[in-house]
Amino acid sequence: MSGIEVIQGLRGWTTVPIIVLSARHTEREKVAALDAGADDYVTKPFGMDELFARLRAALRRGTPAPEAPVIDTPHFTVDLAAKKVTRDGKEIRLTPTEWGIVETLVRNPGKLVTQKQLLLDVWGPSYADESNYLRVHMAHIRRKLEPDTRQPRHFITEPGMGYRFDR
Repeated sequence: MSGIEVIQGLRGWTTVPIIVLSARHTEREKVAALDAGADDYVTKPFGMDELFARLRAALRRGTPAPEAPVIDTPHFTVDLAAKKVTRDGKEIRLTPTEWGIVETLVRNPGKLVTQKQLLLDVWGPSYADESNYLRVHMAHIRRKLEPDTRQPRHFITEPGMGYRFDR
C-alpha cells in the first residue's frame, strides 16, 4: 500500500492530523500527499525542533478549542477560561507550571496522560526525560487540591506510565 493510499484510508474515518515524513521531495509528490488529505509534508533531513513545532501546529489546527469549560469536582473547581482554581470559594494560587499540568490533565478526564506527554506539553522537548520534575510538581498540586494527599482522588498516578485526572 502506498503512502497516498494510507492517507486516503485514514481520511475516510478520522480527522486526526497527518504529517508526512519522507525522503521524496518533488513538488508532484508533496502535492499528491497534501491533496490526499495530509496536513503537512516534511522532507528528510529535518531538525527535531522543526518537527515538534510542526506537530504542535498540526494539533492546534486539528483540535478545536473547547468552549471555556468549567470542571467541577466535589473538592475544587477549575475554570479553564479564567485560568483559575477555586476551593471552598477561595482561589488557589498555582504556579504557571502547576497550572500547565492541571490544565493538561483536566482537559483529558479519565485518560492516561503519559509522563513524557506532560513533560513535553508543560516544559518542552528539552525536558522529555525529567520525570523527577513532574513528581515534585504533582506533590505540590496534590497538597493544594486533594482532600487527602496520601490517597489522591483526583490526580491519580499510574506507576511507570503517567497520570490520570478523575472527577
